[in-house]
Amino acid sequence: MIATFVVLIAFFIVDLFVIGRKPHVPSTKECVQHIAFFVVMALIFGALVWTFAGSKPAIEFYSGWLTEYSLSIDNLFVFVIIMSNFAVPKMLQKYVLSVGITVALILRGCFILVGAAIIQRFTWVFFLFGAFLIVTAIKLVAGGDDDEEYHENGLIRALRKVIRITDEYDGERLRTERDGVRYFTPMLIVFLTIGTTDVMFAFDSIPAIFGLTKDPFIVFTSNVFALLGLQQLYFLLGALLDKLVYLPVGLAFVLGFIGVKLVMEALSGNSLPFINGGRPVEWVPEVPTWLSLVVIVVAIGSAAIASVVKMKAVEAKQSK
Repeated sequence: MIATFVVLIAFFIVDLFVIGRKPHVPSTKECVQHIAFFVVMALIFGALVWTFAGSKPAIEFYSGWLTEYSLSIDNLFVFVIIMSNFAVPKMLQKYVLSVGITVALILRGCFILVGAAIIQRFTWVFFLFGAFLIVTAIKLVAGGDDDEEYHENGLIRALRKVIRITDEYDGERLRTERDGVRYFTPMLIVFLTIGTTDVMFAFDSIPAIFGLTKDPFIVFTSNVFALLGLQQLYFLLGALLDKLVYLPVGLAFVLGFIGVKLVMEALSGNSLPFINGGRPVEWVPEVPTWLSLVVIVVAIGSAAIASVVKMKAVEAKQSK
């Protein structure tokens, strides 16, 4: 297990602070090669888990990885809007993403530790997780999470009132000097915005992954592999994200399915006195791990294919 964490952290450091540290806009070829490498590594890792721990943990890993990866793609919508809103220069966007993804990993690690501890002591929390995911799924379908416009949160607005912030970037610096006066650059606001957004992302992703597996090791490794290569995915899909019109529907189906699964698990292990007299509900069926993987693959795959078909149809209509 220690060796696994060392390798994953090495991957993460190389991805973000060796390859990703060079300020440039990656080519399509570079993006594809980078993403393909980490996808293959995730598949190999899952195969190793299967070999040494059995099929169930491996299927849980694949299910968790696909779910987290899909959520990460959806989160790129917001990253694109943030970069555009704050006019982050193209050459600096890789650096901003490096910091944002690092913050995301740290936050998810903290949420995983807290979530695992809570689940072990209070199984009824599955009711809350399940309800949250179902509500999130409904909002995705209904368009409740409108990503077409970004609105600054209260923290950012308050910060602008108490510190001096320039309107221009000074490379990667957080502070700069103008006429002998020290100012913060917009980079500070961008980092805070990315960080606070990452917290909201964690609220979606952590309950979803705990709905597929209770093993903190599988939960953490699924999240790490989902974040690896996210920089290159941002540049590769940046121009196409608004064309993946059915991705939110696919994600909503996955989150809704996991939410229902969590509620069912909570009922089967129920200890709340006002539900079935504090006894487990015996008639609730158990959802097998392989079925979760099938549902995730079919839902996300169908959404992606449907989006591509619609994109081609629109392009063909415009070319006439």
